[in-house]
Amino acid sequence: MALSLIPGIAEAIAAHGVETYPNECCGAMYGRDGVVTATFALPNTTEEGPRRRFLVRPQDYMAAERRGTELRADLLGFYHSHPDHPARPSQYDLDHAWPSFSYVIVAVRAGAPEDMTSWRLREDRSAFDQEQLTYAQHDQHPDAASPVHGQERVR
Repeated sequence: MALSLIPGIAEAIAAHGVETYPNECCGAMYGRDGVVTATFALPNTTEEGPRRRFLVRPQDYMAAERRGTELRADLLGFYHSHPDHPARPSQYDLDHAWPSFSYVIVAVRAGAPEDMTSWRLREDRSAFDQEQLTYAQHDQHPDAASPVHGQERVR
């Protein structure tokens, strides 16, 4: 599989990671047919500390689903940052992911964004497989009329 980001989406994800550094950021991604056309920042409310973990609580997931309905877009997955660590899934990520979604991870080192990767959890939940991350032209997707990212937050 592949995940494609329209212009502005990768920059919004990276900016969110920089904004929350040295803590992890997290958010939802929306679009259709594997093309991300919007993002929605979510709060990082893990009890283990936001420096090395993120958690999407049930109420955050419900807010993400509502936002997808408002956008008339599918919830394609979630993104988060790895402060001062590679953009690779951790065991914690494996333990808390769902097989039907894409997971974008942006590495943020010393407050600057580095690599960005995308992953999908296998159906048997045994491991992640890296999925191709591409960058679509804004006009390549009919639902890409207005990307939404960065400023919107669930509290």
